[in-house]
Amino acid sequence: MLSEYATGARNAVRTCLNVHSGDRVAVISDRGRAEITDAIVEEARAAGGDVLGWQMEDWVERPAVAFPRPLAEELIAFKPSVSFFIGEPLAGELAFRMPMLDLLARDMGCRHGHMMGIDRALMLDGMTVDYEEVYRVTRRVHDIVRDASRIEVATRLGTELTATFSPRLRWVPCDGRYWEQGRWGNLPEGETFTAPLSVDGLLVGEELGDHFAQRYGVLEEPVRLHVKAGRVVGVEVPGNPGLEAEVRTYLAQSPNSNRAGEFAIGTNVGLTTIVGNFLQDEKFPGVHVAFGDPYASETGADWDCPSHLDVLASRADVWADGRQIMRDGRFLV
Repeated sequence: MLSEYATGARNAVRTCLNVHSGDRVAVISDRGRAEITDAIVEEARAAGGDVLGWQMEDWVERPAVAFPRPLAEELIAFKPSVSFFIGEPLAGELAFRMPMLDLLARDMGCRHGHMMGIDRALMLDGMTVDYEEVYRVTRRVHDIVRDASRIEVATRLGTELTATFSPRLRWVPCDGRYWEQGRWGNLPEGETFTAPLSVDGLLVGEELGDHFAQRYGVLEEPVRLHVKAGRVVGVEVPGNPGLEAEVRTYLAQSPNSNRAGEFAIGTNVGLTTIVGNFLQDEKFPGVHVAFGDPYASETGADWDCPSHLDVLASRADVWADGRQIMRDGRFLV
């Protein structure tokens, strides 16, 4: 019986990671994503890959607060050329996922598909779009912004933000095509990002990343972050003091947790609405800014952080060095 996930799995395995005969495919997953994992494994084998899987709960208690060395040793022994992570994000599990990513993509040079938070809705939506078009749009936007020194963002919810950039720091095109060893991306895909030099202004976020997305989805009351010289200096969540306290605590957990580490433009033009799952919603045409880890190995930033909190401002107006490239979430390029 053909899985309802067949189209999404085919995009992930063949279009995005170009799995073919001779590839050794490692799949790390959790119990809650068994059907999606099965579809990915089946498609990878159909593409000619030699597939081996590991389930998180067999190796570590959830939430996983470290990446277990015995699991790392098994992955190293398997020598994969391609890898997938398919699982639910739980609070504190960056301590599992970041070392896993470093091992697979950086140290072992895998082509990696990171499907954190993937669910049925995303497999039937964001993973079934035209990834040739996602590739085209992402590359076009990347060509424009990679030399920008200043980007301004405004939204109807009240975002008024200015970000500045250094030519030392690389823009990364997450175009959904990871055919070179060592390249990786979050699936569903479609964005281009960098580590900003600085960010200033008001960021009004309708959705948060990490474990907040799983708990809150699209926020009833947006989070208002006041940012100065690249640091969050104020947090407001009108009507929700509990969430406000959670965000403040998250941003205070380490010296760089409140520092702007990522500035990204969503480029998945096949998406039509915000669905409440950040894995996909950050790819919706608009802007998101993350505070914490700057993905230094990708961007060239000279600092790091054990946390990473994305904040989404969709349907944005965006200007790159004075040229408007997006109006209300629609690209003008």
